[in-house]
Amino acid sequence: MTDEADRTGPPRRIRADAQRNVDALIKAARTVFDTSGVDAPAKEIGDLAGVGVGTLYRHFPLRSDLVKAVVEAGIDACAAAGPQLSAVHEPGEALAEWLRRYTEFLGTKRGLAPALHSGDPAYAALPGYFLEKVGPALATLLDTAAKSGAVRDDVSAHDLLYAIANLCMPVPGQGPEYNQRMVTVLIDGLRTPPAARQGKP
Repeated sequence: MTDEADRTGPPRRIRADAQRNVDALIKAARTVFDTSGVDAPAKEIGDLAGVGVGTLYRHFPLRSDLVKAVVEAGIDACAAAGPQLSAVHEPGEALAEWLRRYTEFLGTKRGLAPALHSGDPAYAALPGYFLEKVGPALATLLDTAAKSGAVRDDVSAHDLLYAIANLCMPVPGQGPEYNQRMVTVLIDGLRTPPAARQGKP
């Protein structure tokens, strides 16, 4: 009995501590990458996370490991937000709020662009991971909102993902708030049935 407790107790505590460190590092890296870029010093990330550089490299030996983890965490958060928003909002507003969060997520990726577009094979699986996680979450929200009559029913989840991605492309002389405003215009149009747009009865 004692041997079993020794085997099962301490490892769980170690894993929990390690997960807290990983979570803190990912959160810190997201902030640092946004302000200082993906080549920011490891010490800056570790200091913000409250851990040493050795801990950072133990969990993320390569910078690409950390960048990938930051992107995947953002994708996971987008996917998880779908059911959470559906539980507290009407279908149309749940969809609109999710699209706003998706827009914010795309905005945070601006600082990661140099790494993600570098051709590093470490990032090759990210597009598939994105579609696997985010696609179904948006499809469920969109389908529910369309069935409730809150939004038009002739737009697919695929349409919205790529339309918003295009609207979030950097515009010379404009900041992220410009992209957010354009997405708001898209959301307003999504709420308008085609017949009403064309002035038909």
